[in-house]
Amino acid sequence: MSIESEKLTIISAIFADEFEAKYSTILVGGGSEPLYLPKTNDNLPAKIIYRADYLSSALHEIAHWCIAGKKRLNMQDYGYWYAPDGRSAEQQELFEQSEVKPQALEWMFSVACGQVFRLSTDNLSCSVESPSSGSFSVAVADQAQQWCANGQLPSRGLQFLNVLCKNFGSNGKCHSHYQSVSTA
Repeated sequence: MSIESEKLTIISAIFADEFEAKYSTILVGGGSEPLYLPKTNDNLPAKIIYRADYLSSALHEIAHWCIAGKKRLNMQDYGYWYAPDGRSAEQQELFEQSEVKPQALEWMFSVACGQVFRLSTDNLSCSVESPSSGSFSVAVADQAQQWCANGQLPSRGLQFLNVLCKNFGSNGKCHSHYQSVSTA
């Protein structure tokens, strides 16, 4: 078993221990695409489905779930629009604006479990470079630093981060981790 697979097993167990019973939500790997499915009735839990068995996908999808409010938790994919790969510059800018907080939280989760974080603009086939991509990385770093300084992370995000730090013996809330973000 690879180190990433071992971490994914630990993170899945942490998520189940912390959230499954209280929020009736399960974390499921192996998806061809990430997807959030809300509870459909009292007997079936909500599902956070992450791509294949990628640790970074799991952390990203958990970050989205931690940020979502009650209304969004009742909508497929939290009610967010999604324009597929090949977005225009304007669509890319809107995408990046909606991704600042989830990617900042994913970065903090990644640091907490010793996983390399890479900023995702999620637009590989587009030849149009987003005019905001430089400011996107700055905004993600600024958000992570702000959460480190004021401790006002979304409550589920803070809970998950604290348990990750405890389990992996790290300090995911240290400012020095969030100075610049890798986009490679």
